[in-house]
Amino acid sequence: MPELQLLRLDHAPALLTFEQENRAYFAASVPDRGDAYFARFEDGLRDLLAEQEAGACWFHVLVGTAGDVLGRVNLVDAADGAADLGYRIAERAAGRGLATSAVRQVCALAAERYGLTALRAAARLDNAASRAVLARTGFTVTGETRLSGRPGLTYVRSLEDFSAPRAGAPASSPLTA
Repeated sequence: MPELQLLRLDHAPALLTFEQENRAYFAASVPDRGDAYFARFEDGLRDLLAEQEAGACWFHVLVGTAGDVLGRVNLVDAADGAADLGYRIAERAAGRGLATSAVRQVCALAAERYGLTALRAAARLDNAASRAVLARTGFTVTGETRLSGRPGLTYVRSLEDFSAPRAGAPASSPLTA
């Protein structure tokens, strides 16, 4: 079973492979990162880790049993108790419920470990899989937007139901450092 881990510098090789192997797949539904992202990948990763250390963002990777990265779930621009959620799953791992599971775990972490009270997200109308993940994980539509020039929807998810341990549930979600 894949494991959600907080992003670390030693994830760099597997994360770069994940991004390179899935570049065209991701570009079909989210803006392409561009050639510069790959050319300065390690510098960019160090910048992300500095943001994470400062508590403004939290970056997570979904790591397979072989140490490969199967997905990312990120919380960015944290302010006033809320953050923006973004996620992507490798093409070879899509359709197995990994995004739904990872988003649920990150929602719990956002409330229990990071002290957030709400998450925001957006998905293009033509990205049915992403919209389904948001619906399954308790996000509600709040409006319309344009993403990469295409119509999309904005979403919000209150994290109140994660603020106290649920009966029969562990007090916190699993996450390895």
